[in-house]
Amino acid sequence: MDIEAIRSLVAGLKAQIARVVVGQDAVVDALFVALLSEGHILLEGPPGTAKTLLARAFAASLDLQFNRVQFTPDLMPGDVLGTNLYNFQTNAFSLTKGPIFTDFLLADEINRTPPKTQSALLQAMQERAVTLDGTTYPLSGGFMVVATQNPIEQEGTYPLPEAQLDRFLLKVVVPWPSRDEERRIVRMHGNRTAMPKLELFGLERLTDLGTLQAIRATVADLQLADEVADYIVDLVRETREHPALLHGASPRAAAMLATASRALAVLRGRSFVLPDDVKELFRPAMRHRVVLAPGAEVEGLTTLGVLEQILARVPAPR
Repeated sequence: MDIEAIRSLVAGLKAQIARVVVGQDAVVDALFVALLSEGHILLEGPPGTAKTLLARAFAASLDLQFNRVQFTPDLMPGDVLGTNLYNFQTNAFSLTKGPIFTDFLLADEINRTPPKTQSALLQAMQERAVTLDGTTYPLSGGFMVVATQNPIEQEGTYPLPEAQLDRFLLKVVVPWPSRDEERRIVRMHGNRTAMPKLELFGLERLTDLGTLQAIRATVADLQLADEVADYIVDLVRETREHPALLHGASPRAAAMLATASRALAVLRGRSFVLPDDVKELFRPAMRHRVVLAPGAEVEGLTTLGVLEQILARVPAPR
């Protein structure tokens, strides 16, 4: 698919989302990077910053099947995946599919459920398949998880397992709006207390699964120079060697960063990846994959600060 046509389509999708959500341009860009990369994204922010509304508006602009799961402490893996039930009429077990069998899954407040249920997503996010009672069922070719979570310091939350975090392409912190944006939010949504119904905003579904797969094929074929590939590898390997990090990023993280950089290049209207694309995505692609050493926390270092040091330390190709 032509890159200029992709940019035009994405611009139309962003205009749809802007009818409902004020600001959050960086978060919207990250959502499109994940969508074009066949990746999953984790949105973190305090309650009331439009994480769920943004994900719903994003999904409503796409002609894809949408399901939402509200993660709670009593949610069980079967509530997400589904279960085999005995049919007395046929004398056989039949699969009752859970909400994970969809194109676009909103995992709302994913860190409010225990790790046992969080881990139910592991195979689906990595392999696009679900295994129940020894039988593997494929998921949609457009399967994508957008998860939201409140900051881990909030009461009633559970930390996501490292294996779960590593399956998210990006982790994006949703910021507070500026004063002008907050004023526009009040003017737009200040006449109701419940979440607005998207039907009221006249959102149109501008693309379908076939078009999305064509766009993803264009992203996958994008040029990645050897120097840029080496830069990605050097950045990721540095996370394993930095003394302030207890655990660094995996080779899967390097491959994901390369794919995301290709998607960002397409969104910027280019047929090749620049080191600046890698730099822009390095923080959201690594912040959830690395673990600070205990001594680093005592010294006042932060994960973001260490990633900034790595960016400054590893020379970018010219």
